[in-house]
Amino acid sequence: MASTAEVSAAGSTLQLRRQLDWKDAFWASSGVPAGVLLTMGGIATMIGQPSWVIWIASIFMGFVQSFIYAEIAGLYPDKSGGASVYGAAGWLPYGKFIAPISVWCNWLAWSPVLALGTSLAAGYVMASLFPADAAIRTWQFELLNLGLVREGLTLRVNLVSLIGAAFLALTFVLQHHGAARAANFQKVLGLVCMLPLLLVGLVPLLTGDLPREHLFPLLPMLRDAAGNPGFGTWNGAGLALLAGAMFGAGWSTYGFETAVCYTREFRDPAKDTAKAIMAAGILCIAIFTLVPLAFQASLGLEGMLDPTIYDGSGVGNALAKIVGGGAIIGNLLIVMLVLALLLIVMTSMMGSSRTLYQASVDGWLPKYLSKVNEHGAPTAAMWTDLGFNLILLLASDYFAVLMMSNVCYFIFNFLNLQAGWIHRIDRGNWARPYRCPTWLLALGAVFGFLNMVWMGAGADIWGAGTLRNGLLAALLIIPVFAYRHYVQDKGQFPVSEGSADDPFERAVVIPRAGMLPYAALLACALIVWATHHWAGLQY
Repeated sequence: MASTAEVSAAGSTLQLRRQLDWKDAFWASSGVPAGVLLTMGGIATMIGQPSWVIWIASIFMGFVQSFIYAEIAGLYPDKSGGASVYGAAGWLPYGKFIAPISVWCNWLAWSPVLALGTSLAAGYVMASLFPADAAIRTWQFELLNLGLVREGLTLRVNLVSLIGAAFLALTFVLQHHGAARAANFQKVLGLVCMLPLLLVGLVPLLTGDLPREHLFPLLPMLRDAAGNPGFGTWNGAGLALLAGAMFGAGWSTYGFETAVCYTREFRDPAKDTAKAIMAAGILCIAIFTLVPLAFQASLGLEGMLDPTIYDGSGVGNALAKIVGGGAIIGNLLIVMLVLALLLIVMTSMMGSSRTLYQASVDGWLPKYLSKVNEHGAPTAAMWTDLGFNLILLLASDYFAVLMMSNVCYFIFNFLNLQAGWIHRIDRGNWARPYRCPTWLLALGAVFGFLNMVWMGAGADIWGAGTLRNGLLAALLIIPVFAYRHYVQDKGQFPVSEGSADDPFERAVVIPRAGMLPYAALLACALIVWATHHWAGLQY
């Protein structure tokens, strides 16, 4: 007989199934460390030699923030969708339109990983099959010019987009049969991919091959009139580069919060939620600390500035150089990188589709997204992810898309870190399987404002208009939510009968925080405006 976790009160509606433990969620989120392969070259190209310290500082911030997410996730054992859903519940009493922004921004930040990961994997496949001067590698058919959004941005069809589409379809099929089977597949991929990455990070430490001149001095990179790199100083321009680097790194290092996307599917959410995110955080600390350090120690600044490191196509050869391998080892590492990228794509689809699913269940996104198949997989949300990323695969500049979506990700992080103390004030008497130490809760809230400094001062370092376009993308939720709430639901949120595990829909929450949440939003807006204006004066 089906459990109440699988069938609704009406006895007919399929729902997510409780079939995971914390180890399954750990493996489901194990693709996050592969994000370092997507952005490591970009960070080095921006700030130069201090990039390895940027990664250490950023993963430290991400790990501190995860303690807040672990607490608020434990408040809602019957909800899926991740930290944004639990944070949105905290903001809901203070404004109907604030809460869905958190969920929307989280999805809009994570979903493009599908296009980014599969396109880079497709690039590796092309590099293995065709010589650099092959006509097929440069063939493309332009569909639409998007120069109004960003200079040089177009939608086009090429071989990368076609191979990437095939990888996306494969990912969809692998997850069609539910989270448990997908997590088992990711366990295999994770072992195949993460162990070599750890090996790459450890080899220079074990051999002592860490040339000091490749790591120091810790000065920002400055290019002369001819474009040649050199050392700058920590003046205003240098600090703006620091903000841009921290902004870019945060997209990867904060991402292991996806481990709490599966609370609704845990057999024992009270115990599994905190274990999952902490275990994922420890893995990310190891990868994000060791791999950038090993890369820079091996290649030096000049090697890290190679365009093939920036776009990811030369990462396989660089890994082979670090471990001292030849062509055979290089080809094996290329295969490993393709699998690692598919791993992060699977992680993204599992997490982002559940965010869409729960947002639909809670009344923030259109109703069709709450449909689940007979295996307990949110297939309507998965189809939406698939269709959205098939369009993104046509974009000519994936990095531009990434940084615009990162604006949304930082907005989500700010709202969620403040939701920690809002929940503590408004729901202080609710059961908390994990309780974050108060000093860490406060530090996380401070980090939320620091993230707004990184975003305000650093977003446009990645290209003019990045901050503006990201903010506009975040606001797209307003008409979407208005349609769901006022047209489909007639101004009322969906209400269930509630359960002993889910007090959210049966308890009336009194907003005891008063004006403090609004003061936090005002401070956030002022910080972003002031730092963005300041950074604009530095260039």
